[in-house]
Amino acid sequence: MTELVFLLEEPSAKAMLQGLLPNLVTDFTVRYIVFKGKQDLDKQIVARLRYYLVPNARFVVLRDKDSADCRAVKTKLIGKCRKAGKDQALVRIACHQIESWYLADLAAVERGLGLKGIAAKQNKQKYREPDRLANAADELAVLTGQLYQKIGGSRAIGPHLDVANNRSHSFGVFVAGIRKLVTA
Repeated sequence: MTELVFLLEEPSAKAMLQGLLPNLVTDFTVRYIVFKGKQDLDKQIVARLRYYLVPNARFVVLRDKDSADCRAVKTKLIGKCRKAGKDQALVRIACHQIESWYLADLAAVERGLGLKGIAAKQNKQKYREPDRLANAADELAVLTGQLYQKIGGSRAIGPHLDVANNRSHSFGVFVAGIRKLVTA
């Protein structure tokens, strides 16, 4: 069975993906390499990719944009993948943070966290294009009355995320990339 290997900047991304991926990926063994932040990922990614020797493994690098330039971050990560000899690695950037993906699907937040009335706020301007919010994690914490916590909240929300949701452009690009990668 082919492996799909995710290189992630933080544990909350893994927690979300463990719930989301069963809606997208079958017939693959999924592995996660979780780093201790962006700097750790940047420092170790070449070695981790280069020495991952499982034949036919496919790689996905997922990182938050935060306040950096999205294109520059992606270009830098693609260069590191090439340096490691993994030219086909899929690099995706969550704009600005992975929590933007949650704000794009407030129904998933409502179901995952067991809240009422959150989904009704989806038509507010800031939740229609949440990739524009630089402080999505803070916004989500306020919106949920501090109930959202990065790892536990990601684990709870992940299984409920609608893969057809297009309110977050970066989420749509991520989902499309995964679909293409697993059908190639």
